[in-house]
Amino acid sequence: MPQIIFLPHEELCPEGAAIEAPKGETVLNVALKNGISIPHACEKSCACTTCHIVVREGFDSLDESDELEDDMLDKAWGLEPESRLGCQVIITDEDLVVEIPKYNLNIVNEDH
Repeated sequence: MPQIIFLPHEELCPEGAAIEAPKGETVLNVALKNGISIPHACEKSCACTTCHIVVREGFDSLDESDELEDDMLDKAWGLEPESRLGCQVIITDEDLVVEIPKYNLNIVNEDH
């Protein structure tokens, strides 16, 4: 089973984490099921950028983003070439190393 390695994030995952991830699941769902509360203001519908992540390793193993995700990412704070929306990244056979950006465009983070 592939792993997602979440790099340390000051608030959401201070120690970082290595989590086994079932193929076909999204990075956001794996994070949420394992206590990493990545913001997701649009309830995983690809209508915002709050679940913006940067895939530091394993990016090339992922399916390409579609036009809707690309349009949303254009609005993300701190966009990088390996940026994706966590709600849209489907786990494949390869391990991923993921960074959760320190900031996003959501002014208030609600617990879901």
